[in-house]
Amino acid sequence: MMMAVACGLILSSCASKKDLENCQTENKSLTESLQAAKEDLAAKNARISALEEQQRGMQQLLKNSEDKYAKMQEALDKSLTNASQNNISIEKLVDQINESNQYIRHLVEVKSKSDSLNMVLTNNLTRSLSKEELKEVDVQVLKGVVYISLADNMLYKSGSYEINARAAETLSKIAKIIKDYKDYDVLIEGNTDNVPISKPNIRNNWDLSTLRASSVVQALQNDYGVDPKRLTAGGRGEYNPIAPNTTEAGKQRNRRTQIIITPKLDEFMDLIGQAPDNE
Repeated sequence: MMMAVACGLILSSCASKKDLENCQTENKSLTESLQAAKEDLAAKNARISALEEQQRGMQQLLKNSEDKYAKMQEALDKSLTNASQNNISIEKLVDQINESNQYIRHLVEVKSKSDSLNMVLTNNLTRSLSKEELKEVDVQVLKGVVYISLADNMLYKSGSYEINARAAETLSKIAKIIKDYKDYDVLIEGNTDNVPISKPNIRNNWDLSTLRASSVVQALQNDYGVDPKRLTAGGRGEYNPIAPNTTEAGKQRNRRTQIIITPKLDEFMDLIGQAPDNE
């Protein structure tokens, strides 16, 4: 009888162990699904934020245009009222208002064109990156500028400014987008946390951030054929944080390299300065 009881306990223990393993497997699957859903939600929220930022910029531009038009209309109304007392050329004032309105429409078109190009650039870049790469690459459009933020542990060997092999595929995809958009300049900006560094030939975080930016610039030029005339390397050390350096998570966010893509400033200003022909 004792043997029968022992056998029963063993069978019960096996069944419980199997149930536990099944629960653990199911829990792991649910956890992975939850994490994937969170990552997808975060990506969609970032996309929504970028679109909202662009919408606010357009609304502000239109508001400024409307304010300027209202002031000119007020001046016209005043001149019409006082036409008999002064020698203002109403026809000339009307022409000035029409020219101003035409130029305002031109500015709105330029802004819309710039925003559209930036959104296409961002969408092409985001689609080219894998789900795993998007965990370490943040792409945003802020005030007409495309920011690609890369985590330091994805780009560099630990405590170094040398590019690691893991970054090659991601940089090649970014380089292809940069080469497709030839009318854009590219600034590579290195950033660090506030932990002092002490290594041979690296005096401080200024050196480290600048060397890291220079490494990315040279990789884009030498390995992926980006025109060096379009590239600029710069370092901001520990002085451009995006999170507090009081936690390890904050420090990790601050240790980043940003690839900043902007329309060529001289060409953009020329485009803005080209007043449209009179209708």
